Amino acid sequence: MPKHTHGNVLVVGSINMDVVTPIDQLPLPGETIMAGDVQLIAGGKGANAAVAAARLGGHVHMIGAVGDDAFGNTLKANLQNEGINCDRVAVIKDISSGTAVILLDKQSGQNSIMVSAGANAKVTEAKDESVYTWANVLMMQLETPVCVNVESAKRAKQAGITVILDPAPAISDLPDELFACCDILLPNETELATLTGMDTDSIPQVVAASKALLKRGSKHIIVTLGQRGAIWVTQDHNQHFTTMPVTPIDTTAAGDSFAGALAANLARGQSIPESIPFALAAGTLACTKLGAQPSIPTTDAVFAFINTSPQT
Repeated sequence: MPKHTHGNVLVVGSINMDVVTPIDQLPLPGETIMAGDVQLIAGGKGANAAVAAARLGGHVHMIGAVGDDAFGNTLKANLQNEGINCDRVAVIKDISSGTAVILLDKQSGQNSIMVSAGANAKVTEAKDESVYTWANVLMMQLETPVCVNVESAKRAKQAGITVILDPAPAISDLPDELFACCDILLPNETELATLTGMDTDSIPQVVAASKALLKRGSKHIIVTLGQRGAIWVTQDHNQHFTTMPVTPIDTTAAGDSFAGALAANLARGQSIPESIPFALAAGTLACTKLGAQPSIPTTDAVFAFINTSPQT
């Protein structure tokens, strides 16, 4: 059982408006195709993870930035409506809010995404130590400047809290000092391949690539494998966790839901092997609804899903 009912999660990350465009197939160069009804849905990997952590049992503070525009006002209000503290979400003048154009394949539920960073490129780390000492877990991604992640991770380590990095979108030349400050890395197979330059098609290859990545300084790597579940790898241990198969509708926030769920569970005192099945269920459920934040489940929904699984 958790050591406490709620944990404190600090999220440093991106806040975007997702322009979701349903299509039957990707257009070829020079081709014009008809699309379904466009939806504007709050997203951004940082904001998604923050919403997931908040819905799944965490008290959340968000560090990020939006533009001084209509999207920015909506995005900040949306986070506040989730109970997320936005005192450290800056409003940047003369720059647009982060925007993601998502081409959603209506047949498979898979997506192609184009991201404009906008105000996310102007995020800065919190200078006061109080927010780090308040937190149990720091959660980061790579849609904000890497230097901000490094400084935030250093401050978190000094405060003695757990640091989680979801290395997405993956960058091949991340600095070693970032890995050294991160307790847990959360790549998927594609991101793991980018980070290591190694093949990650099979489970043994994923384990081998994870072991190689551990040498850069992190203590734990949890690789998400879509419907194959996830693998937890340390220097002397690896464990494969499976999840219940579902028919995906939209995979947009699956990884962010996994990350936020993991952060919330660890923040309230659960161990990594206790937290991964919960996070897997959250990520799997997020695939069954359209949109990023609208698809992120609640704690009750996750436990209901876990209780229907024949593997538990």
